[in-house]
Order: sequence, then C-alpha cells, then structure tokens
Amino acid sequence: MKIGVLTGGGDVPGLNLAIKSLTMATTKAGHEVVGIRRGWRGLVAASAERGADNSAHMRPLSIEDVRHIDRTGGTVLHSSRTNPSKMREKEMPEHLKSEGMEYPADVTPHVLAVLEAMEIDALVAIGGDDTLSYAARLDREGFPTVAIPKTMDNDVNGTDYCIGFSTALTRTVQFVHDLRTSTGSHERIAVIELFGRNAGWTALFSAFLSGSDRCVIPEVPFDINRLAELLVEDKANNPSNYAVLLVSEGAVMEGGEIIESGEPDAYGHKKLGGIGDITASELKRITGQNMLIQPVRYLMRCGSPDSLDRMVGTTFGNMAFDLIMKKDTGKMVAVVNGVYSAVPAQMAVAGVKPLDLERLYFAERYRPNFRNLMGMPLFLSSSPEIG
Repeated sequence: MKIGVLTGGGDVPGLNLAIKSLTMATTKAGHEVVGIRRGWRGLVAASAERGADNSAHMRPLSIEDVRHIDRTGGTVLHSSRTNPSKMREKEMPEHLKSEGMEYPADVTPHVLAVLEAMEIDALVAIGGDDTLSYAARLDREGFPTVAIPKTMDNDVNGTDYCIGFSTALTRTVQFVHDLRTSTGSHERIAVIELFGRNAGWTALFSAFLSGSDRCVIPEVPFDINRLAELLVEDKANNPSNYAVLLVSEGAVMEGGEIIESGEPDAYGHKKLGGIGDITASELKRITGQNMLIQPVRYLMRCGSPDSLDRMVGTTFGNMAFDLIMKKDTGKMVAVVNGVYSAVPAQMAVAGVKPLDLERLYFAERYRPNFRNLMGMPLFLSSSPEIG
C-alpha cells in the first residue's frame, strides 16, 4: 500500500510529529509513504500522466527522511492555501488551463487522476477546517481519506483538541508575562492582539492561564466604554499600576465591524488584524492613559512544539495509520470528551466549534470565568456524541 500525506493552511508546531509517526508506522508495516508538497497545491500542480516526473510536487518519505524532523516546528512538506474545488485563474497551473474555462474552476477530476497515476491508495490530510473541507470532498468522491485536525485556533468542529493549540498557549502566556515588565515599568495598559480568527479559544484560554485582567473575543461584541472603565479599575487596583488586555483578532466593538484587509484567500477569508490598534486608540481617548500595544501573531505558532503537541501529533499520526489499515477511512482522528477517538470527516466542516460561553466567559466583565468545571474533559470542550 502507498499512503500520501500533506499539510495545508497555516503551519503550527506538531505537524512534523504527525508526519513522522505516520511514516514510521507505515514503513515498519512494509508499506510506502509519499509526502505531497505544498498541500493541495501539490496535487493540482502535478501531472496526471503515468511515469511523469512529479518530484517537484511529491517526495517519498523513509524512516531516515523523518528521523529528526520532530525536533523543529513548521512542516517539512511545506503548505499552501489552495482549494482545488474553487481554483482562481491566477492560481491555475498552465497545463490545466483551457480556452473558455470558467473560474473559479473545480479541478477535482485532475486531483483524483493524479492520485491514481501516482498509485496512492489512501491519503492523510493534516489541516484546519479549510484544508479538511476538501479532504471531506475527496471522501465523498470515494477516495480513501483520513483527516488530522491542526490549528492553533482550536476551532475545528468534532474534536476537543487540534495540533498546535497548546504550543500557542504556552508561547502567549510567556509573552504576556514578559510584557508585564515593560507595561509595569511605564504604568500603562497593555493591549495584546492575538491570532485566533473568528473563535475565542486562543485568547480566552491564554487570558485565563496568564492571569490577564480582561479579554475580548469574537463571540461577544464589546462596549468600549465599559471596557475602559474596567481597565482603569484594574490598573488602580494593581500595586504596580498597570493592566493587561488580550484582544482576539476577530473581536468586534458593539456597533462596529470585523477588521479585515486584503483579497480573500482560496477559501474566502480575508486577513484579520488591526482591532488591537483601534481598541488601544479608543481606550487612550476615553481614559487618557498611555497604552502599550503589541500584536503577537506568527510568534504564537512558530518554533518547536511543546510536550502536549508532541504527544498529540505523534498519537494522531499513529491513529491515522491504524484507520487506513482497518479500511476505516472517511474519518477524522480526534479527542472527544477527553478520549482519543475517530469521527466522520464531514464533522470538520460543520461550522466553527463553539465556546461554552455560559460556563467559561464572564461577558459582563470581559474575562474568563473558569469555574464549576467538575466533570469537564481536559480541554473544557464538550463534543457531540458520535453515534
């Protein structure tokens, strides 16, 4: 058997662990692994002719190839934001263009032909909800596919945990504590903007773990005047005369709009970011206080994985191999209510995983409210029951 593996979307620490464990398990069982470069773009750009040289888009993976890759973050296979079901003209390889072609174009027949030409029997796709939405499409087309969820946003539906989340929290908590020295020295209010897209998982959990004073998240539009009042109170109550606010990049002021820029990507998403600057400017206007403004973006997901992402990445890779050997494809490996599980891959595209706001967020005071947690799973995410 020949198993393909790819990584799509934003990189996170832990991807190489999943690639390594899948490759080790597959090779030791006497099978082959082919790494597909640059996510779905590799399958789009490759030739569907048998015997064609696709070395620019694919590479065989051996135990020796993956022996040391777990020591670094990122992905040795590289990544892209490519959607083969909606290819734009500027992204379309020349060999697939034809006169009169309408865009966006669906090149799924070509992708399936490439997989057949390369004699790939099953595919493991590692990514967030965008990448996994196309994995679900291939499953519907009848191609054996297993999905592995990764995103520092931790917002993929159907799983408590996604590779990259723990390392993002670990990094952010350290940055918040480091910034306390400058914020306190100058007696300011720190406004720290975080990645997280349209979900508050990263900002809320980081605020809780770092002891930040306030946190605004996409799920709850915030009143800037009320927030200013609370932060002034926090600052006055701190013996060092400073306060810390975490702002999710997808947060929205009451009556305002989400801050986006640039062209939409292959999945229709524009770049988020800038709400931290706007919030800080408004807070300074209202309070007269000086601000320390710090976006913490790619730093949250760069570098080596922490121990938890090493464990989950390794386990998810092994689980994906086991599912393929059992011919139990069309699944996404997952953590469900604290237990390693497998759920239908289609669950990954069932919308953003919701936060339990009633249990975890004190909306009136813009801060975490992690209480009454007896009986909750480790990541405080109650996943739906799988029948």
